[in-house]
Amino acid sequence: MLSPQVSRDVIVVGAGIVGASVAYHATRAGATVMLVDAGRPGAGVTADSFAWIGSSGVRTGPAAELRATTTAEYHRLGAELPGLPVTWSGSLSWTGQGSAPDAGPGQTIVDAATVATLEPALRQPPEWAVWAPGDGAVDAVGVTERLVAGARAHGARVHPDRPVTAVRRDTAGRIAGVDTAAGPLAGTTVVLAAGVATAALGAPLGVHVPVEPSPCPLLRFRAPADLVRTVVNTEDFDLRQVAADRLIAAADSPERALAAVRSTFHGAGSVELLSTRIGVRPMPVDGEPIIGPVAEVPGLYVAAMHSAVTLAPAVGRLVARELVGGTVEPALSGCRPDRFSR
Repeated sequence: MLSPQVSRDVIVVGAGIVGASVAYHATRAGATVMLVDAGRPGAGVTADSFAWIGSSGVRTGPAAELRATTTAEYHRLGAELPGLPVTWSGSLSWTGQGSAPDAGPGQTIVDAATVATLEPALRQPPEWAVWAPGDGAVDAVGVTERLVAGARAHGARVHPDRPVTAVRRDTAGRIAGVDTAAGPLAGTTVVLAAGVATAALGAPLGVHVPVEPSPCPLLRFRAPADLVRTVVNTEDFDLRQVAADRLIAAADSPERALAAVRSTFHGAGSVELLSTRIGVRPMPVDGEPIIGPVAEVPGLYVAAMHSAVTLAPAVGRLVARELVGGTVEPALSGCRPDRFSR
């Protein structure tokens, strides 16, 4: 059984959106926090996220309860950090074949006429689509920067451009801090939220974190204003407008995605590809988040997951409650690291 571990002295390794959320919530809860990253906050895989968020359609899985809170958690965070860069546009999803699926929680099935009102530039609205009005999208780097600023405002010390080379233990085997390229940092609790680097940092401690690198292409296009109004999900791309003249897409092939955008929307003939970035997201081997203390190394806590942008507000709040408040959060029960050693 998981035992509560209260800590007021926390080092968070990784200033992506998850690490920034842990640091922000832990400082608000009264902990002394250092946030350390090899680069700038949010500049790693967080910057390469398509950043579609929502609770709609969530039904099963160990993290289902976490995912179902996404919308409420982002609204809560937006109230705490006014001006948080979140756009509540809703999302439309459809495929080219077959009948409409059943709607999940927070979803409705809409017809072509309704789709045309939601996305007026579509050349040929589909016969049906799944409409999730509560969905949205975020500027993931902007959210990370606001979380880091909030952590600083509550007393956190932030160390960018300072790679962590190892996690340190004392003679009793407990966490004592981290070694960095600029020297050691002392702390009694270390949270590994370093994405794909989490596995390498855990390995010398005898800790197996089964996270594999998974490529995530992100495409940026120049496009006319107001071409896309919602988050659009099809077999060709995930697509959304991020500025008056910019679209981003998650898609496997830049060439096919560009052709699909031009053929899907009126007025898209001038759309051009500006850049392609391939991020490397941390993908747990079973697809579910890995969150919790490591029993074999007292003071070590892991927070590694796919859907980091989606889950960051909830995970940060719950991890802080466990670390600082000494609670054991039921919503994290299916995400524990020890599930791989049972």
